[in-house]
Amino acid sequence: QVQVVESGGGLVQAGGSLRLSCAASGSTTSIKAAGWYRQAPGKSRELVADLSSDGRTTYGDSVMGRLTISRDNAKNTVYLQMNNLKPEDTAVYYCKADVTTPWRTAAYTVWGQGTQVTVSS
Repeated sequence: QVQVVESGGGLVQAGGSLRLSCAASGSTTSIKAAGWYRQAPGKSRELVADLSSDGRTTYGDSVMGRLTISRDNAKNTVYLQMNNLKPEDTAVYYCKADVTTPWRTAAYTVWGQGTQVTVSS
């Protein structure tokens, strides 16, 4: 089953940095586009950053200038570099990816299981 797996979350002090990774499972899965979302306790899931298939990026207003989404095509991985983290960035971060495989060439969406980011004040 095709999936993407997030990693890189953890506990960091305010002002610190983390880099999240979203990697596709299996060497035959290709990530065409991806986005990072987050969900804090008691809140709805929100878009943090999006990277389209043609390289366009979109960021949520609350993270503009502090977070950067990028990809490494050779590693089939999408990253979220997070700098100057704030306690309000505390949430579970999810990767959503549009992927293709050799047996399913029309892109379809998969979600990862999420990785916890906790920012202490």
